[in-house]
Amino acid sequence: MRASVWHFAACGALISLGASAAAATEIADGTGDFLASYTGPSSSDLDLIGANVNFDGSNFIFDVTTAGQVGTTPNSLFVWAINRGSGVSRPGLAPPDGASLLWDAVVVMFPDGTLRVVTFPQAGPPSIANLVGATAVLGNELSGSVLSSMLPSTGFAASDYTFSLWSRVRVNPAADGLNSEVADLLSGSGNIRASAVPEPATWLTMLLGFGIVGGAMRKMGSVRRVGGRALS
Repeated sequence: MRASVWHFAACGALISLGASAAAATEIADGTGDFLASYTGPSSSDLDLIGANVNFDGSNFIFDVTTAGQVGTTPNSLFVWAINRGSGVSRPGLAPPDGASLLWDAVVVMFPDGTLRVVTFPQAGPPSIANLVGATAVLGNELSGSVLSSMLPSTGFAASDYTFSLWSRVRVNPAADGLNSEVADLLSGSGNIRASAVPEPATWLTMLLGFGIVGGAMRKMGSVRRVGGRALS
């Protein structure tokens, strides 16, 4: 009996460790902090108030939280700039406040369900992939995921990729170099790293673990001692 109790305790400890590893770190951002160079509408769905990136070993999962219903402003989008190891400064494409950010890929999230992955090689034109149905809106939150194979390393381990995020209203392509359409830059951009979470198979194992432990504990609770002998 004592060995079984220790076994259950060990299982519980492992499950607790798994749950702790799964916890995502939310990067908070103040409200109403639109960039001084921004000339578009000060809409709440462009005001970033939080975000996080998770990595489960196979996918990067992106979550954005704004101050209002996502997608209210026409032509709004959210840009994750990623440094996979060979990032360089791109002043004409980054927000003025983030001109020193280093990146070699972007993931662009659209409220209509579209997600765009752009990778920049050290020489030659960028590679662009458009994914349909890869984002989802729930109130003031926008989520999406990208296979890690679409964001291959250029020198960093996936756990060392750094991320930046900004919101944008893209109306006039001629304003790309001026960035007057970039609304808000997430606090901590350039230093954000993905939180590790279990892969789907690991989640299943953890859930099964809960079931096994729960069933075993119920069985232990039903054991009664009669005349010094344990009877179930």
